[in-house]
Amino acid sequence: MSSVQKGILALIIANVIWGFASPIFKWSLTNIPPFTLAFLRFFLASIFLGIYLVLTKQFAIPTLNKKHWFKLFWYALTGITGNIIFFFLGLQRTLALNAPVIASAQPLLIFLVAPFLLNEKVTKRKIVGMIVGTVGIAAIVLEPVYYVGIDGDLIGNLFLVLATVFAVLATLTGRKLFHDQNPLVLMFWAFLIGALTFIPLATYEFGYNPMLYQQLDGKGFIGIAFGSIFSSAIAYSLFAYGLSKISASESSIFTYIDPIAGTILAFFMLHEPITIPFVVGALFIFGGIFIAEKRIHYHPFHRLRKQ
Repeated sequence: MSSVQKGILALIIANVIWGFASPIFKWSLTNIPPFTLAFLRFFLASIFLGIYLVLTKQFAIPTLNKKHWFKLFWYALTGITGNIIFFFLGLQRTLALNAPVIASAQPLLIFLVAPFLLNEKVTKRKIVGMIVGTVGIAAIVLEPVYYVGIDGDLIGNLFLVLATVFAVLATLTGRKLFHDQNPLVLMFWAFLIGALTFIPLATYEFGYNPMLYQQLDGKGFIGIAFGSIFSSAIAYSLFAYGLSKISASESSIFTYIDPIAGTILAFFMLHEPITIPFVVGALFIFGGIFIAEKRIHYHPFHRLRKQ
């Protein structure tokens, strides 16, 4: 396989894992507080990844200038701290299957900021695609209003939108950051920085409930294990590797996989309903992406085969 094909395969695997993450984390958050789970997830992930880097003789302090260190901190604060805070808070308040579908709107947000940050040309096709996709996002985010008015589900959906915004900011930063450095080494430091930012919030949760760790059961431990090993150490590393091989705009396309994996698992694992507004919103989101991309038959596996 070429380096580009390997990068594409890495992104496919990472997004399948992240697609499964929403229902698994929502299930686990019924037993463990969000910031405690976030801290343990990334702290343990940094340990696992650090051990791997030492064993493979890749561990090193990145040779970055001040500007690049700032970008690394910014990547950690947006892609880990900001994204995970609103992702977990959103999961506690709304359906797990909403998370990957809303996150799949990342390409639309990248198209929105690309003219300003990436100097990419704005076309009528992309504008129409963003409008169509925005209608889809609104349909899902505002779905609770259709049935019960403004409630926790609406707030949860808005939190998921904010999580997606932070993920986009991290993607735009990571594309430039991971290109010239070992992505696994950078992810180790990003995990460590992210874990440190969760210490104050996790400490607050422990102070509020000193018996927290004694109350953990299978749900909590599975969330910690899945989060630290699969969703963090493995998926983030694969994503960083893939991001170093293709452009930020192309990497965002692989979020198509997340809602398929997440919706299937949420339906069978959590018995969450697939409603008409959800289906309509998802179709509009994907339709908007297809219009903006001008690739009606475009999907990640097609991308892999054509390389």
